[in-house]
Amino acid sequence: MRTPTRRTLLGAALAAAGTGLLTACSSGGTGGMDHSAMGHPGPNGTLGSSDPNAPAATATTTAPGGFVTPDGPEVAAAEAARRPGPERRVALTATETTLDLGGRTVRSWAYGDRLPGREIRATAGETLAVTLANHLPQPTSLHWHGLALRNDMDGVPGLTREAVRPGAAAEHRFALGHPGTHWFHPHSGVQQERGLYAPLIVEDPREPLRYDREWVVVLDDWLDGVDGSTPDAVLAELAAGAGGTDHAAGGHDMPGMSGTAGATGPSRMLMGARSALLGGDAGDVAHPFHLVNGRLAAAPETFTAKPGDRVRIRLVNAGGDTAYRVALGGHELTVTHTDGFPVEQTTTQALLLGMGERYDVLVTVKDGVFPLTALAEGKGATALALLRTGGGTAPDASVRPVELDGRLVTAARLKADPAVRLPARAPDRTVRLDLTGGMATADWAFNGRRYEPSQRHPVAAGERVRLEFRNTTGMWHPVHLHGHSFALAGDGPRKDTAVVLPGETLAVDFDADNPGLWMVHCHNVYHAEAGMMTVLGYRA
Repeated sequence: MRTPTRRTLLGAALAAAGTGLLTACSSGGTGGMDHSAMGHPGPNGTLGSSDPNAPAATATTTAPGGFVTPDGPEVAAAEAARRPGPERRVALTATETTLDLGGRTVRSWAYGDRLPGREIRATAGETLAVTLANHLPQPTSLHWHGLALRNDMDGVPGLTREAVRPGAAAEHRFALGHPGTHWFHPHSGVQQERGLYAPLIVEDPREPLRYDREWVVVLDDWLDGVDGSTPDAVLAELAAGAGGTDHAAGGHDMPGMSGTAGATGPSRMLMGARSALLGGDAGDVAHPFHLVNGRLAAAPETFTAKPGDRVRIRLVNAGGDTAYRVALGGHELTVTHTDGFPVEQTTTQALLLGMGERYDVLVTVKDGVFPLTALAEGKGATALALLRTGGGTAPDASVRPVELDGRLVTAARLKADPAVRLPARAPDRTVRLDLTGGMATADWAFNGRRYEPSQRHPVAAGERVRLEFRNTTGMWHPVHLHGHSFALAGDGPRKDTAVVLPGETLAVDFDADNPGLWMVHCHNVYHAEAGMMTVLGYRA
């Protein structure tokens, strides 16, 4: 197979943005590091093209030997050990559709005709069987964010399984080992930046929490279909660089700078977004809208309850480039979980969620109408939903509850619940991953090397592995590990996504108990597609 160079990848991004080629659901975008364009593991350990238009005589590139394959016997044995239970079947359709954001309609891609897609809800111990029908003109994939599932069901084209081709359907079948708040989205190009995401709630059959109501709240930054913008055009604009300015050099604050217009739509390059909570530079992309459950602040979703009800709120940040600071006006929040795992309960007024992170909170609601506000950290915009328990006038869309500036909890301030705390043990192996690159040349990477599917950082089954993320860039990065959860230092919480601030080092530990080939990447969609992804591979 012909391996794409950076030049050909960027050229593809620019061409796709200019022609408006992309129009579908969860699959390989033509912009950036398109996994499916890199091929998929074949039965003999080779990487073959998954491009439906590729010539039949395409050559293959041999993958490194000595590693567990995604469909190998080790993976099957690990799945059997999860004791798959009764089957819960779900049908998904990826399609191009018109979405109503609340008085503003856009053409985009979605699962069905909803934003977010209809949630999947199952119970730990069940087997989830999801059939994805691809009604779009491009291949697509499904990544199950936060699940420790079998490796060949983790949809990363070019690494773990083939993309779902246009007009085809594919089943994803796996055991649900642990309860928690999760979500799913494509791992193909920048498709997640359209409407291709939905919550996945795995309920605990022995749920210890007691509450009267439950709400799932999904946060998102939005630009697709707004004034001609597409995520692929934005990726192409970012890939062209910021006029010789690097984040590390403070480029977002330099006077007189502005992005050039994207291949379609206006420029979306963001300058001057700053946040002390994020260590400086807050983001690359100026999203015109910020949404709660697919709704604009001017037409918010309203949750209803009775005064005194105890409500569980499951928060998911599905954004591409935005951290959200969240507060419920007039209330305090009791944090119970992060990334699906219980923590020692902590009361706070506000939470900070990086892209891909989830938090569960409990709140006893008061009488009245209250804003649930998500501040786009450092970007000066907010998303909004409402809580109504009685009469009264709804607050204005621009409301900013004082709790946003009050007591705030981040993951570093939480402790794992003793029931899920990682037992003390010295690491058997340390994998050091330097976060490198900058906006000037859009060369985001790990250890100065952009993603290639043949990359392998070896680990061995049974090891305690330490991942050491050293952020040498001038921007924060939410790093995500597929197929596992890790623990933050000092009895810290169990998570799969954690924020690494600029100039800082974050060390996390996990037990290598789920064999296969697993992605590690920045969950800023544009950084990942520029190359800030790599692979942990279990030795065979």
